[in-house]
Amino acid sequence: MSKPHISIAQNTNLPYTGNLTVNVTSTQGLIPIQNATITISLTGDPESVVERITTNNSGQTESIALPSPSPSYSAEPDQPMPYSEYDVSVSAPGYEPVTVSGTEILPDVTAVQPISMRPLEIAKEEGPIIIPDHTLYGEYPPKIPEDEIKPMDESGEIVLSRVVLPEYVIVHDGVPQDPTAPNYYVRYTDYIKNVVSSEIYATWPESTIYANTLAIMSFTLNRVYTEWYRNQGYDFTITSSTAYDQKFIYGRNVYENISRIVDSIFANYLSRPGVRQPIFTSYCDGHRVTCTGLSQWGSKYLGEQGYTPIEIIHYYYGSDMYINSTQYISGVPSSWPGNDLMIGSSGPKVLQLQEQLNRIAENYPALPTVTEDGIYGSATANAVRAFQRIFGLPATGVVDFPTWYKISAIYVGVTRIAEPD
Repeated sequence: MSKPHISIAQNTNLPYTGNLTVNVTSTQGLIPIQNATITISLTGDPESVVERITTNNSGQTESIALPSPSPSYSAEPDQPMPYSEYDVSVSAPGYEPVTVSGTEILPDVTAVQPISMRPLEIAKEEGPIIIPDHTLYGEYPPKIPEDEIKPMDESGEIVLSRVVLPEYVIVHDGVPQDPTAPNYYVRYTDYIKNVVSSEIYATWPESTIYANTLAIMSFTLNRVYTEWYRNQGYDFTITSSTAYDQKFIYGRNVYENISRIVDSIFANYLSRPGVRQPIFTSYCDGHRVTCTGLSQWGSKYLGEQGYTPIEIIHYYYGSDMYINSTQYISGVPSSWPGNDLMIGSSGPKVLQLQEQLNRIAENYPALPTVTEDGIYGSATANAVRAFQRIFGLPATGVVDFPTWYKISAIYVGVTRIAEPD
């Protein structure tokens, strides 16, 4: 595979590099699109082609090194733009072409750009997807303050007696009062990855990313649990407006390290003693805007000082805030068995795992099929390892918590005719 020409880096004065992978699937079910042609150019200059590459039989590209700014730009506020921007154009026989403008490449991390392509028979002739400025770099309205615990109507039937992780959230891409703004059905974990990638920089310390992810998930689950917008007569879960909620950017890239963190803790949220609902965890950038909750820039500095995620949470929300979790996860065939599955494991959970892997392999031929015997041998471990490589998980060959639920999610995706649209 060719690499970006040195002249590109020299001409754009970008001496560092970040990486990009592109994942291409059909809108009609989770079908990877093989041999799609990917053209990458500098945003604002479509003639400046940096790279052309095709997808493999998993609908994915190899990792592409692209020039990016200095890591110091994302280390402090009020710096030049800390990421480089690229346009990603995709074409494939039988599908409507797609262009994403403004994919954000940060130095020393891997950006993952998802592309969803419509078959020509249902094409809508939509324009390019435009990714606006990152919230820490661009200008966005500050959050309107809200109480962290919402009043719940206890007089009638209790609608939600427990915290349930939704399979999807419905994101209203605008302020609540704008009826012209589109609604998007987004898988819960994909929504969280999108918001984290839009709200903080993936170059920040891992403990900082964990703490911010916990705050973002708790914020989201409070909206879900209290049915905040539905109780106001709206037909969505949450908005993309920073004044009302948190930033979701339709079609944007996420980052590999953020994706891995979300997959490992997606069932968690923040709680206070004696309070059933997930806490509405306010946060702000802490530089241009201050608030009573978490400071994004402040959490970055605490992470650099060695604070753990829970220490960062306690610093901003108080020592009685704790990390809770729910076992009630919508849209999965069955729950996590409670312990890792590995060579030597056996039983119905292993059999279910093998059946799901074989069904996924029908869509993803890079995944080897296995004997469905309920015994976790080397062949099953190899299939799991291949799955983990395809879907961005550590390739251990062991089915841990994030691997179990990723297999469940992909299995559900490949067995559906189409996602909500």
